[in-house]
Amino acid sequence: MARSPSRGQGDGPTDHGTGDLRTRSAAGRRVLLCAVLGSGMAMLDGTIVTVALPRIGSDFDVPITDLQWILNAYMLTLAGLILLGGGLGDRYGRRRVFVWGVVWFTVASVLCGIAPTGDVLIAARALQGVGGALLTPGSLALIQSTFHPDERAKAVGLWSGLGGVAIAFGPLIGGWLVDGPGWRWIFYINVPVAVVVLALARGVPETRDWEASGRFDVLGAALAALSLGGVTYALINAPALWALGAGVVLGALFVWRERRAARPMLPLGIFRSKLFTATNVVTLCLYAAIGGVFFLLPTQLQNGLGYDALHAGLASLPVTLLMTTLSGPAGALAQRIGPRLPMTVGPLIAAVGLALLYRVHPGGSYWTDVLPAVTVQGLGMSIFVAPLTATVLASVETRRAGVASGVNNAAARVAQLVAVAALPLVIGLSTDQYRSATAVDAAFGKAVLICAALMVLGAVLSWFTVPGTLRQEGPGPQRGHHCAVDAPPLESGPGEGEGTKGGRAKGAGPGDS
Repeated sequence: MARSPSRGQGDGPTDHGTGDLRTRSAAGRRVLLCAVLGSGMAMLDGTIVTVALPRIGSDFDVPITDLQWILNAYMLTLAGLILLGGGLGDRYGRRRVFVWGVVWFTVASVLCGIAPTGDVLIAARALQGVGGALLTPGSLALIQSTFHPDERAKAVGLWSGLGGVAIAFGPLIGGWLVDGPGWRWIFYINVPVAVVVLALARGVPETRDWEASGRFDVLGAALAALSLGGVTYALINAPALWALGAGVVLGALFVWRERRAARPMLPLGIFRSKLFTATNVVTLCLYAAIGGVFFLLPTQLQNGLGYDALHAGLASLPVTLLMTTLSGPAGALAQRIGPRLPMTVGPLIAAVGLALLYRVHPGGSYWTDVLPAVTVQGLGMSIFVAPLTATVLASVETRRAGVASGVNNAAARVAQLVAVAALPLVIGLSTDQYRSATAVDAAFGKAVLICAALMVLGAVLSWFTVPGTLRQEGPGPQRGHHCAVDAPPLESGPGEGEGTKGGRAKGAGPGDS
């Protein structure tokens, strides 16, 4: 690989598509395994923690608001800093920042495991999200910048498929750990995985964008995270009008900042694309529904139906298995027939699955009540996830595909953040009720209907805003199908980024502070 003559041996190649690794080579397999295991830690977190929430609430004797914060503290820092994390990788080296993220995530995981109180656990989860913001964009960036252009699509496809397997086993592993050694081990399990990842990372080539310059938009990232935090606090701890007002004001300051920054974290000009804006609104609807269901379903199964953690985790396994198996074929079908139909039909089918969850009551049967619902839900999600990602990337110029994918990933996580914060308030599940089987059952029925309605809204918006065919100017980035449940993928491609000649990892956007 070509190296900058002005850099030392330990630095790395410029990021101009000069990677030459092959998937069949030992070095290529090492990079792929390192990226899969690294991103797998963050992916597992999204499925394991929800299964453990009822047990955590019981052990700490905390209200449902604390359980909401245990999820949202992580998503808050991750969503607010993920674009900044991609920019750090471009500037200081993708492998280096990826390693920083792995170490940070692991230390924070240990802090989660030893947390003596719910408040300490919430703080540790926020730190874990910071590590995830460094780790997540770096994972796929390693593949994109080190593999030969002819091999990138295959490598990304393997990354997606193997990552889907990790997610599929998340509920099983989480339930087994919660029922066995205890819920703290859902965090300790990251330690041995991190040791393997760090050992593998020693042989991963370093890459960066030598032309990245200017200061990072740290102020923009801080305003975004604080704004989300204010709105989230207001929803969870309602009524808290002061927090809502602060969140709105900080959000307005964030927009003002991004309009005037020389190199903003979020270039607002990207929203001039009506299709990009509309597709992100669709993303908010669909992922809010997904986040709401996966937050409340384990509680309904454990507190309402009396499942243990292992069986509650296994209950939703068909969703991930279907997405792992069908996302690839669904993406290929969407390439042939266009995205409008899959992005309309998929959410409608998922809405039917969510509505079927209304039949899940104490004393019901898994085989006749739960399984049909999660199967239909998983089928619908398998149909729309890959076309949604492709539409976002095709809605802007190829050079901006990285930041477009970053915004879409952040939108999905913000949607889940708001859903987890707002749903208990909307459905009337109070702090004193969430351990009552009757109260949880009544609230869960309302929640799944609300989530089904969000899916229908996303389908309607897709039908009226998404074209039947997509065209993108210039050669597009190498893409792989995505099968994760928690958010769209972080992708990068040749020529991405703002104001540079070299490619930029997804989410990259060094800005001005």
